[in-house]
Amino acid sequence: MFTTLVAVIAALVLGHIAPAPVAALRQFRWYRQALGWLGAQGGEGSFWHGRHGLWLALLPPVLLALLLQVLLAAPLLGLPGLLFGVVMLVYAWGPRDLDVDVEAVLGADDAASRRERLDRLAAGPGQRVEEGPAVVGTVFRSALRRWFAPLFWFLLLGPAAALLYRLCERAAVDAAGPLPERNAAGARRLLQWLEWPVAQAMAFSLALAGDFDRVFRAWRTQGGDRWPPHDGFLEGCARAAVSGELAEEADDYRREGYPLVPGELPELRDAMSLVWRMLLLWLALLALLVIAGWVG
Repeated sequence: MFTTLVAVIAALVLGHIAPAPVAALRQFRWYRQALGWLGAQGGEGSFWHGRHGLWLALLPPVLLALLLQVLLAAPLLGLPGLLFGVVMLVYAWGPRDLDVDVEAVLGADDAASRRERLDRLAAGPGQRVEEGPAVVGTVFRSALRRWFAPLFWFLLLGPAAALLYRLCERAAVDAAGPLPERNAAGARRLLQWLEWPVAQAMAFSLALAGDFDRVFRAWRTQGGDRWPPHDGFLEGCARAAVSGELAEEADDYRREGYPLVPGELPELRDAMSLVWRMLLLWLALLALLVIAGWVG
């Protein structure tokens, strides 16, 4: 737990004080080259062209990370393991910090630059992000992929699991083009399974950080309680929470007799505020578990 808390704080701090070195670290060119090499080796009908072919690319780096995770856990009171965990979570975080991208949108000087910066919020390449209520779902989907999914799997199974998620996400979202059709479908399905429990945890923490009744109703309406698993309910929960907060803010202004001046992109501001509150809720829970472990 302590390693996770330190690693998350390091990932957030380093992304802000040293963005260029961190961006240089978060490069997956080697992985895209490995995917291309595997595609050149495997012919039609090979395992690579099957639904589980991506595991040929996933297993070597993940097993290596798992081996290092085990070997570095004990020596020198676990300090090498702590440093390894920090490096791995920083690597799996992002690749860009969500709050930095949101602030860039809010600070845009003209419509053209805002349009360009809005598209940087997308959870996948080539996706267009529109202003208004739709941007809320985009922010939460990006929050899941940039922050919460690596944190969740790091907390649950350690650095190797965070790396597994990021490599699967890169293959399914960023580099899906070079993958054979059935391989790409399997990668997307694996990503869905990896993101489903994270989306459930985010929906629960969103309910605690926002309006519980609104979020719970949206969760049920959007199929969060149904099987087989899917994570599309997260965007619906986010829109419900943000619309509720904006409505409450408008009511407060009316009661106080002030004119309501919503400002620029109120949905985007409120969505990012909720994401921060959710992350702080996760970190507070981690800190309590660390303190409880020390006291125990």
